[in-house]
Amino acid sequence: MRRDLYDLGWGAALAVTGFTVAGYAWASYDMGSLRRMGPGFFPVTLGLLLAGLGALIAIPAMSRPGRFRPFAWPETITVVTALLVFGLALDRLGILLTTALTVLIASSVAPRGGLGWRLVLSAAVTALVWVVFLRGLNMSLPVWPGAPR
Repeated sequence: MRRDLYDLGWGAALAVTGFTVAGYAWASYDMGSLRRMGPGFFPVTLGLLLAGLGALIAIPAMSRPGRFRPFAWPETITVVTALLVFGLALDRLGILLTTALTVLIASSVAPRGGLGWRLVLSAAVTALVWVVFLRGLNMSLPVWPGAPR
């Protein structure tokens, strides 16, 4: 029987990445306790969650027949470009404009056409970033171009 090598490979890659992150954080940072979490608690938890999700993808793929799926090059290049734009523009444009621009770039390759839903998505994600990171967590990020941290 042919296995779904696509899901098996990517699920295994996610699991290995998760275990690697969790192992590095466990060995390098103090875990603390549930009441007083240390700097290693969050990365270990996220790494183990990523490993679990990878296993949830890979394990069923071992008994499922596979089919050929071409690699999505345009989508991959667009998402990587959006991430690079975010990293390079954050200090220059501020978190709000950078988030809006990143969402617009990343959603440009979505199968659904139209600009209206992309603008609504961009506004919603930008508002969520403002609420969570600037108001909720009180992070010192530049909000607008030229704004102090």
